[in-house]
Amino acid sequence: MLRNLAIASSVAVIGTLLLSPSQPGERLVRIYGSDLATADRVAIIVPGADTRVATFDSSTRHPGGAARALLAEAARLAPHERLAVMAWLGYDSPPTLSLAALTDEAAVAGAQELRRTVAGLRRRTPAPISLLCHSYGSYACALAAPGLPIADLAFIGSPGVGAARQGAEGLDVRGETPSGGVRIWAGLGDDDWIRLVPKAKLGPLGFGTDPMQAAYGARRFETGTGGHSDYYTPGTPSLRNLTLIALGRHREVTREQDGS
Repeated sequence: MLRNLAIASSVAVIGTLLLSPSQPGERLVRIYGSDLATADRVAIIVPGADTRVATFDSSTRHPGGAARALLAEAARLAPHERLAVMAWLGYDSPPTLSLAALTDEAAVAGAQELRRTVAGLRRRTPAPISLLCHSYGSYACALAAPGLPIADLAFIGSPGVGAARQGAEGLDVRGETPSGGVRIWAGLGDDDWIRLVPKAKLGPLGFGTDPMQAAYGARRFETGTGGHSDYYTPGTPSLRNLTLIALGRHREVTREQDGS
């Protein structure tokens, strides 16, 4: 749950929110940019494995640095748009080199926390909400997304997002429900090693469907030549396109060409 709001000293950091204070100290949520009460749009950055509080804000490879990069790009592309970016470490991110990173346990628990976070945000703002989900975090987002009041869901560097379809009451990947559905996006860097990971699921092991598969139905966007942790690097197509998704400027997103 969202709790313990504290105003941060930096102008760019609107608030620091701690989740589940009884848990070990590796959970942290920060909001950057516009105040939620006045934001035109809200983006939530959901990181993958090996995310820690100690390095949370250290570079664009980590959620805080990624949030700052997204805001800087938004200021360049749409200087009058009020964007709030939440960097969300609301689950126990597993170490990359561990059995936990191959199983869904942390993602299942993270999905529950993410749903609570989005519900809390929705009570505080009517602005459209986008989920920008990296690596292991993309599976947590896929589990959380069905029925969630979000406008866009972007998977980047994903090891898999579960079943190809989640049922009539679940996630409509084409965004063609009577209510408009959720726009689903997917991007994968040319040098991202995650493309070598088998997209399969056997019990708790693995993560299932590759959202980059044409049959999945996601809108595949250009990311450039970056590696697994380079999606928020300034000057890259991936950062530009993720920012455009967060801003709701969907027609300006450059798509990945089939066969590229």
